Amino acid sequence: MLHPDQKPLRLASVKGMNDILPEQAALWAHFEDAAQTTLRAYGYQRIRTPIVEHTSLFARSIGAATDIVEKEMYCFTDALNGEQLSLRPENTAAIVRAAIEHHLLYDGPKRLWYSGPMFRHERPQRGRYRQFHQLGVEALGFAGPDVDAEIILAGQRLWDCLQLQGLRLELNTLGQLDERAAHRAALADYLKRHIELLDEDAKRRLETNPLRILDTKNPALQDIMRGAPRLMDFLGEASRAHFEALRRILQANGISFTLNPRLVRGLDYYNLTVFEWVTDRLGAQGSVAGGGRYDRLIEQLGGKPAPACGWALGVERILELLKENDPGARPEPHCDAYVLHQGEAARTQAFAVSERLRAAGLSVVQHCSGDGAPVRFKTQMKHADASGAQYAVIIGEDEVNSGTVTIKALRRAADALEGNAAQRRIAVECLSRDLFEKGG
Repeated sequence: MLHPDQKPLRLASVKGMNDILPEQAALWAHFEDAAQTTLRAYGYQRIRTPIVEHTSLFARSIGAATDIVEKEMYCFTDALNGEQLSLRPENTAAIVRAAIEHHLLYDGPKRLWYSGPMFRHERPQRGRYRQFHQLGVEALGFAGPDVDAEIILAGQRLWDCLQLQGLRLELNTLGQLDERAAHRAALADYLKRHIELLDEDAKRRLETNPLRILDTKNPALQDIMRGAPRLMDFLGEASRAHFEALRRILQANGISFTLNPRLVRGLDYYNLTVFEWVTDRLGAQGSVAGGGRYDRLIEQLGGKPAPACGWALGVERILELLKENDPGARPEPHCDAYVLHQGEAARTQAFAVSERLRAAGLSVVQHCSGDGAPVRFKTQMKHADASGAQYAVIIGEDEVNSGTVTIKALRRAADALEGNAAQRRIAVECLSRDLFEKGG
């Protein structure tokens, strides 16, 4: 109980960390079902990793000079043992850590997928939050361009499943480490000759990671970037062959893409293939998904050398696009039957009816009063209709005395559940009316 001088504590969520309310959860479930179905079709298995990892995992894998590590990670010291820990800002490093720790590649390559919350301290904007959700795939132990193509095809199949339009695939190759080092030196020399035209962010990156300057969003730097040395000109024969093979597979499967020589991605661990799906419908932050190949990361984190590639998508951004596609179309929560009752005997029987229907595989909501007082059938029917139920199952004094229930359809036939609507209707009617005879 509050002290007379105390005021009630009113708390709001942390900025950029949002609640997902029941009316929003249906759209999330729609997306998650489509993703799970799609990835199962490609033989990917789900993996779940902790939200908290050692800070050194991300500093080592992502790159100490990246914006994520320098500015955006939520880091803290464990008060019990002094360990430096972080909320995960992305999940590829954690998947690789898990694969090494549990020897997942001991019996061969693995196809994995994950979903869950990530955390970055950045300015919240549309579809981009401090706690955000990613879904991604990681193909570990595969060296050839065929698996690069496979994960891109899986992404395209997911867009088709969700009926998402207007996503453009941008493609590039970063080559191998020595090729990228030669390009980086040439790029740094070029940018230093134009240093008076660079903004402060570009000048900082010139000393740490000049490749990131290539994808600057500053309009004033676009002309300079167009004249910069191209990484493609520094590639060796093997890197070119890998990229050309990938392009041929995508073209043979009808996947449209744009070559973007300035696409570098924001993480240090990428090599060879990199790609993004982008849109013009979410403002300046147009990337909704992206990834590439990271053949050195497993070795870098202490494992036996093995190639790998993957991608991740921002769930909130995809949901924004889904809502834009058809603002009126929302997968609504529903149940098959809503059980109404009045009187003590009817309430007891309502529990039996509800449990038998659930055991038959139906979704059932049983009316419960807020304060324990009796509620008129008229009021209960309003709740039943609002629930989205297909049928109202009514139990009153007459039904208790006659050993029956009354069933009322709440939806037109066109609104009935798809596929097995007739089967469910029969189950509701037969099971319900037979309950008393069977002692249910």
